[in-house]
Amino acid sequence: MILRYKLLILGLCVLMASCGVYGLKGISIPNDVETYFVDDVVRGVPNLPVDLHIQFGESLRRKVREQSRLKLDEQEPDIVFLGTISAYRITPVAPREGNTTNLNRLEIGLKIEYINYLNEEDNWTKSFSAFQDFDSNGDFSSIEDDLNEAIIDDIMERVFNDAFTNW
Repeated sequence: MILRYKLLILGLCVLMASCGVYGLKGISIPNDVETYFVDDVVRGVPNLPVDLHIQFGESLRRKVREQSRLKLDEQEPDIVFLGTISAYRITPVAPREGNTTNLNRLEIGLKIEYINYLNEEDNWTKSFSAFQDFDSNGDFSSIEDDLNEAIIDDIMERVFNDAFTNW
């Protein structure tokens, strides 16, 4: 019985190795793709928090570094991510009597261009956005960093999945 499982596992390993694709946690990266680069994210709209663009860039770099086998290469990378913050807005979402609101929504948009120098058919440009609702009676400046972090994590997960999953 144990021998049967060992043979099955060995067979699966051989099959995966022969497919020419690296897979981990649902991601799939062709074997010939070895390096990446995330360019600095551009501040595409006014009135952003001072370091929001830096947080986006660092978050994507960390995500690729920690969840893939790719190595950073600033000179001749196989794939490149270019990003521009396209929205940063607060809007009311739960109006109440008296022309006020109970909840506001912080929404952040990010446009990403994914360039694969080894296979141009994989290139894409997409817009991503996410939001967090918050109590309009609270002090926004005291919760802004936490809201930004939650939104960045959400967007980075979707950027990573679009770049490295074939679903």
